[in-house]
Amino acid sequence: MSNAPLQTRELAARESDGIHILLLWHPDENALTVSVEDARVGDRFQLEVAPDRALDAFYHPFAYAA
Repeated sequence: MSNAPLQTRELAARESDGIHILLLWHPDENALTVSVEDARVGDRFQLEVAPDRALDAFYHPFAYAA
């Protein structure tokens, strides 16, 4: 069995008006994050979310960033 790290997996992606949002699973940590990039101004952030809030955070990331 290999001890190689598992790759981050993209579970969902969407784009609207230059804002790119990804829901990512990091299997080595068993963690979920939402990554947000505003291509219009170059801002980006990433936040860790609980599994039971992942889809809500994916659709409303700015509410979770506050």
